[in-house]
Amino acid sequence: MDGQFSACDNSDLVGLVPSAVQQTAVVVEQEEMARDTFRLRLECPQIARQILPGQFFMLRPDDGSDPLLGRPFALYDIYTDESGRPAGIDFGYVVIGKLTALMADWKPKQEVQIWGPLGNGFPEPGDGHLMMVAGGIGQTPFLAVAREALALRQYGEPTRNLSERPSRLSLLYGVRSKEYVAGLKDFQSDGLEIQLSTDDGSEGHHGFVTELLARSLDNPADRPDKIFCCGPEPMMKAVGELAESHNVPCWLSLETPMACGFGICFSCVTKVKDDDGQWDYRRTCVEGPVFASHRLEL
Repeated sequence: MDGQFSACDNSDLVGLVPSAVQQTAVVVEQEEMARDTFRLRLECPQIARQILPGQFFMLRPDDGSDPLLGRPFALYDIYTDESGRPAGIDFGYVVIGKLTALMADWKPKQEVQIWGPLGNGFPEPGDGHLMMVAGGIGQTPFLAVAREALALRQYGEPTRNLSERPSRLSLLYGVRSKEYVAGLKDFQSDGLEIQLSTDDGSEGHHGFVTELLARSLDNPADRPDKIFCCGPEPMMKAVGELAESHNVPCWLSLETPMACGFGICFSCVTKVKDDDGQWDYRRTCVEGPVFASHRLEL
């Protein structure tokens, strides 16, 4: 992959992931959501029609070779055109490296290269109490999860119709301080309960988001029936351990660095326990990024 990267260069690789396409997307708008945190909107209707909550896509500039490789980003949500058809996607990112620093300067009508949808996404939420636990930028995959669970939006082609919906839906969201709280207004919906924590106590609970989870797990009235989690690896490890100690099923969305997104480079493997109890390695970009927490060794 270099400065001459094009759809032709990548067509055979895209074929390895049946639903994935590679295309040129156009920047529609960009919004600063919090300190060093942005929401970027891309026009890419084909990917928007297919993508499911929890799936991701790879992105790189349309020209140049620095950075050489694309970067993975999770779906925040899709947006629709005037007729109500999916027209493109929104995603959130934090400026922490070379590509994201470049992205902060992207303007409307700028062209970029995108391929996806990739990965397995979250399982259907089922019934009962679904609790989403997020740290840092880890809240971004949960907007689509919440809107689908609340029947506010449908995803996939053909459209995915949930067999069951949760009777209760909650989001526990933790960040360093209130200046990093990103996109919370987007989550404001009837039927979604939100608890916020900050490490420095500047807003919400003073402490880690895992403390909010432990409190809920210990309270029969608040105890979740299922947990979805995304965020920094130490936080997800703690969430998985808490869930296992309370016999609550938990799924973690890994934020593993990756190069291709198709499973051919094996740069994103993670250690996973099989049904027979033996350990093996799985590709986060293909078999993940979402794994049952009890199968992982973080």
